[in-house]
Amino acid sequence: MLRFREQPVAEGVGFDREPFSKIWNNRTRSKLTEDKDRKVEAMSSIKIESVVKEKNRMGECPVWEERENALVYVDINSQKVCRWNSVTNEVHSVSVDARVGSVALQKCGGYVIALGTRFAFLNWETESVTTIAELEQDKPNNRFNDGKVDPKGRFFAGTMAEETEPGVRARCQGALYTLFSDYSVVKQLDQVNISNGLDWSLDHRTFFHIDSLAYAVHAFDYDVHTGKIACGKVLYQLEKEEQMPDGMCIDAEGKLWVACIDGGRVIRIDPETGKRIQTVKLPASRITSCCFGGKDYSEMYVTSAYDGLDKASLAKEPRAGEIFKITGLGVKGIPQYSYVA
Repeated sequence: MLRFREQPVAEGVGFDREPFSKIWNNRTRSKLTEDKDRKVEAMSSIKIESVVKEKNRMGECPVWEERENALVYVDINSQKVCRWNSVTNEVHSVSVDARVGSVALQKCGGYVIALGTRFAFLNWETESVTTIAELEQDKPNNRFNDGKVDPKGRFFAGTMAEETEPGVRARCQGALYTLFSDYSVVKQLDQVNISNGLDWSLDHRTFFHIDSLAYAVHAFDYDVHTGKIACGKVLYQLEKEEQMPDGMCIDAEGKLWVACIDGGRVIRIDPETGKRIQTVKLPASRITSCCFGGKDYSEMYVTSAYDGLDKASLAKEPRAGEIFKITGLGVKGIPQYSYVA
């Protein structure tokens, strides 16, 4: 049963910004050369390979599951939760009854998912979905998007409005929610356009969040004891060539990695300086999210999409929709947290 906790709701931070072209034209171009030498840093040692060739319409939200030696992820537009076994190289999937924006591990086994406008548990063995909470019943055009578990085992996930026609969607209709262990739900942010990538600093004092249509990464003060966020500010504004930010993860050095959809790359950002310090380009333009995994979390897994590409673009991008593994980055990640009920 859904129970809302009373908590002040913050409005989106700079979410209803002026058009990106105007942002770009009003900014100096000095940052383009700021890290020109850095963005190919150690590129000779970096290796990129396609590990999941089963194409995803909209692959998203990769999570490394140690106990299964597997990568769990969603294909939003195919309404599937998928699991790739790194040992057998097999992909198994479970179909659900709505677009599924995110998946996370449960401490007790199985998964917590955000699909349609509800939170639910997914039992992998029985392929059954059990609804926990239903939200935004007054917004039939909304759905959940990216989500992740915080250091205390709470599941954060945000919503967005679907397009009513190509390139057209209602603005400021989304929100960011937290699902607590007692199944109560708190709305953390309101008036969000496309709630997307999220993660926490290594000291658990900062929460990072992306609203894709703001073309920026935002940083908030975070109270790990209560799960409350406050005082949001812009940490990094994407460059024109980077296009739109999507999913995000953090590495063991506290740096952020942001997937750039339509930008064909992941970028590494230093939260202390607010500067980009590395760029890794991939063989697909619609790069959607990333996470670290593998035996020692030295491998980065990157999801992509082929939805949104026309026939001509698909012909030029035969690997669109595949999942890539990047090795040789010289940095490791950390295990993702599990939802605790």
